[in-house]
Amino acid sequence: MYVSRIWQFDPWRELDRIHDEMNRLFSDALGRSVASSYPAINIWVKDDTALVTAELPGFDVKDLDITVLNDELRIKGTRKKPDFGKDVQVHRLESGVDSFQRTIQLPYAVESDKVEAKFERGVLTITLPRAEADKPRKIQVSTK
Repeated sequence: MYVSRIWQFDPWRELDRIHDEMNRLFSDALGRSVASSYPAINIWVKDDTALVTAELPGFDVKDLDITVLNDELRIKGTRKKPDFGKDVQVHRLESGVDSFQRTIQLPYAVESDKVEAKFERGVLTITLPRAEADKPRKIQVSTK
């Protein structure tokens, strides 16, 4: 007896699809979107310097805007949507973030004139030195 394998029901694949759809529905209903946590941000602190990285594939350095004020870092960016042409029907498009804005609270105030930013292979790296006025100072105790 020959059994056709053209269509085979896979309950695990169907559960994954339902799970993805429920996540999308709940995030839309709660007013959250992928853009609220995009891009992925990492922050490291060593000595008196903070290092921030952000993964930004497909963005151009000229479309990024980085500002620092006291202990806040703001990263904004935009990228063009892909133009597939008039006669193309998109089957799946998961890279839906075309613009973003993230504001990150830093662990301390920084010297904004000494901040450095590099963009290499889709990864933005920002070096933020701690402000001199924010560094702890040893207080001398006097006696009478």
